[in-house]
Amino acid sequence: MEAGPDSFLSQKPSGLELCEQLGLSGQLINTNPMEKKAFVFSRGRLHELPEGLVTFVPRQLGPFLRSGLLSWYGLARMGLDLVLPKHRSAEDESLAHFFRRRFGAEAFERLMEPLMAGIYAGDAEQMSLRATFPRFYELEQQYGSIIRGMMASRRARTKAAGVTASQWTMFVTLRDGLSELVVALVDRLRGERVILRSGVRVATLRVRSHQLGRWMYDLICEDGTVLSADALVLATPAYAAADLVRPLSPLAAGLMEQIPYASTATVSLVYDTRAVQTRLEGSGFVVPRSEGRDLLAATWTSLKWPHRAPPTDLSVRCYVGGVGRESILQLDDASLIDRVRRDLKAIAGLDASPRYTEVNRWVRAMPQYRLGHAEGVSRIEAALSRFPGLAVTGAAYRGVGIPDCIKEGNSVAAHLIEYLRASAA
Repeated sequence: MEAGPDSFLSQKPSGLELCEQLGLSGQLINTNPMEKKAFVFSRGRLHELPEGLVTFVPRQLGPFLRSGLLSWYGLARMGLDLVLPKHRSAEDESLAHFFRRRFGAEAFERLMEPLMAGIYAGDAEQMSLRATFPRFYELEQQYGSIIRGMMASRRARTKAAGVTASQWTMFVTLRDGLSELVVALVDRLRGERVILRSGVRVATLRVRSHQLGRWMYDLICEDGTVLSADALVLATPAYAAADLVRPLSPLAAGLMEQIPYASTATVSLVYDTRAVQTRLEGSGFVVPRSEGRDLLAATWTSLKWPHRAPPTDLSVRCYVGGVGRESILQLDDASLIDRVRRDLKAIAGLDASPRYTEVNRWVRAMPQYRLGHAEGVSRIEAALSRFPGLAVTGAAYRGVGIPDCIKEGNSVAAHLIEYLRASAA
């Protein structure tokens, strides 16, 4: 069972590149090509999600007409994106406002909102367009229409790729779980004689000047040890980094504390396939907030990744919590499982008793990119700029996904290596 994410996007290259560097490319696997469908639960039943819309880049518009997700009015209103003028304001905009403005309320509530909640566990009314999906802003400004921009982008990608198709599906994982990535990275670091100290909390960060324009960073650990370095990366959650940098920059600490976090949980269930009376298909489904259900989404894990369970088992992973829905996390594990099973029965007709259950809770684990987030990150970096050997990175700043965090980590590392080289010159 995966306790955290079960895959990462192949369209963002940083994840695949790190796997290659660690010798894991041979362990990468695609999603099941026989179960490509995904669904949205709306108005009492599951509707197939048009292919490609999981990442907001539909491959064709025809499936919208057949999905039954939108009424004829909703489809017509969505089509107005082709003729509506582009928004000329330079101010940040919430995802909810943007999608309603371009596609209408119906398309937002039934299509966009549940997908965004599944990615960020957030509230689209508060989430920043520029920080979460800047590409949509760019498409509107360049093409005057999101649909037109998507179609042009798809044509350009197809032309650039030629006849060679990508070997990877949209989402990929590692054969024995994503923990393989961490294990391989740790092994590589130890092989390079890097000293790793786990389970040691840092109590205080202090700085001292030992040369004009340069600082030494002292980490005072709770076990009494002191670690000193010419350069330091804080890859903790923003609220933890805030406590450490407060003596250096109260402004940066205050800005970090303003980045909110949502709590979620995953509930994994395993059934004997002989006890399952309903036919399940696809990789899973998402649930709009307007449906008033506890479930954010569910993945048919053993259908999406067939090697994860024997043919005699059906493995399911459910997602609960998120902004505005965190009260359910106050329940104990047994009650949480009961609530999830109730929704699975109502939504998918899954009424069997699981023979195995597992709950993983993630408290304050998902940073929320609210309006003005990108400006706030710039202000944090400006406030810490007088300490050139200090950097912050992680999911709180420029992307919550695995490839986003890897890309940002690489960028920070390259910057500090250049800083150290210049200092030694």
